[in-house]
Amino acid sequence: MKFTKMEGLGNDYVYVNCLTESVENPSETAIKVSDRHFGIGSDGLILIKPSTAADFCMEMYNADGSRSEMCGNGIRCVAKYVYDYGLTDKTSISVETLAGIKYLDLKVEDGKVSFVTVNMGAPELVPAKIPVKSNKDILVKEPIEVDGVTYEMTCVSMGNPHCIVFVEDVAAFPLEVVGPKFEQHEVFPNRVNAEFIQVLDRKTVSMRVWERGSGETLACGTGACASTVACVLNGLTDDEITLHLLGGDLRVRWDREADLVYMTGPAKVVFDGEILL
Repeated sequence: MKFTKMEGLGNDYVYVNCLTESVENPSETAIKVSDRHFGIGSDGLILIKPSTAADFCMEMYNADGSRSEMCGNGIRCVAKYVYDYGLTDKTSISVETLAGIKYLDLKVEDGKVSFVTVNMGAPELVPAKIPVKSNKDILVKEPIEVDGVTYEMTCVSMGNPHCIVFVEDVAAFPLEVVGPKFEQHEVFPNRVNAEFIQVLDRKTVSMRVWERGSGETLACGTGACASTVACVLNGLTDDEITLHLLGGDLRVRWDREADLVYMTGPAKVVFDGEILL
């Protein structure tokens, strides 16, 4: 199987051009290629496919083989791939995902895409649609008990479910212990991505993320978008902020009048190769 390894702020995936390649069992393939000892090493597998509804279709699998609806860092890399590898010459494209069609604007430098701005759509705040088990209309500063400790969470979906918790020192937070317990908590019927946020000022926050099916990753685009919405709902930041993630910075803006979230960040090719399956 021919592939390209790409990363957005260290959130790395194996990309396959399914306009020319065929992947018979993507779930098992995702597990194999994600292994950092016996495979390529990645947070998952992303297939680039034709679409009848958009310019391209993105099909995504986590490192454990589970299917995921959407990936903000991943979709930026899809945009770079289709432009840099000559599948399109357009600098504004649409990509079909399980979370709907997303619209992307590409910044091209020296013939290659360097940055991508993604219209991530409207944040979903209704618990049943995130989904979270709750009878409330919205979950902001909602108490949740995890391993005997009570936290306050804000829940948002940006195509996949996110639970945002504000902490005083995100670097010292025991994410490897607490993260999986949030992911598997009974109130989240489809599991959850958990973001832990330290607010630095009105325009800047630091973030770590535990992604369902992948564990702690260096960055999460949908998580950054959900966290921005959560920061605004809690009155902690302005509508446009910079998020410091382990892999680098993302800029996110919530246009509250249009109720649309825009994310801007880099996308890079690591290498091309082939793997025996």
